[in-house]
Amino acid sequence: MRMSDQEYFRSCIAKERHLAHLLGHQQIEECYESAGTLWDKAQALPQWTRDWRACGPLMTEYGITVTYGHDSGPTGGPFARIGDTLVHFADHPTRDRAVMYGIVKALIFQLEHGALAGAKGNAVRPMAQAPAAGRLTAAPGDRS
Repeated sequence: MRMSDQEYFRSCIAKERHLAHLLGHQQIEECYESAGTLWDKAQALPQWTRDWRACGPLMTEYGITVTYGHDSGPTGGPFARIGDTLVHFADHPTRDRAVMYGIVKALIFQLEHGALAGAKGNAVRPMAQAPAAGRLTAAPGDRS
């Protein structure tokens, strides 16, 4: 069941606030004059659940993958799977919004359970900080 537009908007803000805390932002505020924009001191925080220019870099920085499918079960309908997070498109205003919301939700889950993953040596961290898995070599004739 889809919630009202106002409830959905507030849930997006809540997810963005939660992620901002996990990413180290401490003094997060939302000003009446700029409803929907979270601020850490004088810096506007990204609108991760509402803007691909903010959400896309999360995907590349944390190596988040999205797979798409269609559930023929009782819940039915198209969905996106992001890690352990399943997002049904029918629960969101658009498919784009569903995927962005799911990416933020999945990253929050990964960051909150990082200690668990860390025990296995797989702590969630930005890709730039991830250990190199192996050396990439250029294909024969590649001059780049």
